[in-house]
Amino acid sequence: MVDMASNLEKVLTNVRRKITPSEKERKRVLSLADALVEKVKIAAKKEEVEAQVRVEGSVAKETWVRGEPDIDIFMQMPASTPREAFGTVCLNIAKEATKGSRQVERFAEHPYLEAFVNSTRVNIVPCYRAKPGEWISATDRTPYHTDYVKPKLNEELKGEIRLLKRFMKGTGVYGAEIKVGGFSGYLSELLTLHYGSFVNVLKSAANWRHSWTIDYESFYKGRESEVQKIFDKPLIVVDPIDKGRNVASAVRKQRLDEFIAASRAFLKQPNLKFFYPRETKPFKKENFLDAIRRRGTALVFIEFGKTDAVPDILWGQLYKTLRSLGKMLHQNDFNVLRSAVWSNEQTLNVFLFEVENRLLPASKKHLGPPLNKRVECEKFLRKHMKSSTTVSGPYLEDSRWMVDIRRKHTDIVELFMEKLKDGGRRAGVAELISKSMAKSMKIQVNEEITRTYLSNRDFAEFLTDYIQGKPKWL
Repeated sequence: MVDMASNLEKVLTNVRRKITPSEKERKRVLSLADALVEKVKIAAKKEEVEAQVRVEGSVAKETWVRGEPDIDIFMQMPASTPREAFGTVCLNIAKEATKGSRQVERFAEHPYLEAFVNSTRVNIVPCYRAKPGEWISATDRTPYHTDYVKPKLNEELKGEIRLLKRFMKGTGVYGAEIKVGGFSGYLSELLTLHYGSFVNVLKSAANWRHSWTIDYESFYKGRESEVQKIFDKPLIVVDPIDKGRNVASAVRKQRLDEFIAASRAFLKQPNLKFFYPRETKPFKKENFLDAIRRRGTALVFIEFGKTDAVPDILWGQLYKTLRSLGKMLHQNDFNVLRSAVWSNEQTLNVFLFEVENRLLPASKKHLGPPLNKRVECEKFLRKHMKSSTTVSGPYLEDSRWMVDIRRKHTDIVELFMEKLKDGGRRAGVAELISKSMAKSMKIQVNEEITRTYLSNRDFAEFLTDYIQGKPKWL
């Protein structure tokens, strides 16, 4: 037990050295943030916009991980500002304040600008100057989040928050954006405040059950069951500044499960790899081909090009389409073992469905009604006696009617080609994905994906991780 505690502290001490910003970095980041605030104020004044400009997020609270600062600048607009101004005037202000830098228009609930200033990621986000409980947009709460958390922090707690953030990043569960569906920075701060330390968060997480509820301000004291009905999510953390909001609403069950499992594993055997996982080294060509052959399944890839959507919209539509196509495969008797989606968010998108077999038998047994249901039996017999799809039967087996029928689709590639040739809207493909598929789509099976694998390092890493199929910390 002593050795375990000693090893834990040794690992945490090592990580703390890596994640604590140096005084030089701290001054540089805070100075850059102040300078950007002034530039946004000047740009807003030019546009004759009355905006209150503040630094928010991890830089305002000084909880960023060393070498990974994201500067969030918020423009608080008067409540009378039209929503469309966020995507026009406010975006122009942000562009003017960061001109000369690489800029990317982003979209969450509304447009905002991401820029890279002196190699530092900067988000300039408009919101409304709203009173608590009178929110007009989701981002209106952010200044209140900062004001709530900041006074509660000391240097020790800041360090504990950094540990949790780095652990979440290392285990792949950090980030509330749709692509990840994980834990936000604010959520990690609240968890640390609630439990007091990084290790205590993990000890609690190791025992979390479905709809685990944290109500920091005790808004629902004595009414915990009511909270679970209101939010109905796998993890519920009531926002201390808004009792009607679940801070953990973006956390998908998959990410929550991964965090719980990683917490258990780390507490049992602390290791640096939970914070800094090994880099994925893609299989060499011959090893890649061998790994696919040894699986004995069919890896089916749907590859298509650029989709005109900002990342959050793109990933929402990619995941929606993945679910729809998986459902379609199930309805056509293809047993999907696993599925995944990858995108570089610019020129290439790939859906992956791994099925037991590419080809199915030409016919299948179809169960009819039991004999004790006379009306249903008569309908079944009328339907199948002279049907062109009937291969054999109807016949009796185990006191019910059966029939062998011809499958409409026996080849998964032909099924996809038929359903997706016009973009696949009727198959449940999301609108923007459908447009892109209609222009450019390739369906490839197993080793046919080799060319894409060898020409795109990021995709090769994704596919290598998929084939290996286990968390890097395991």
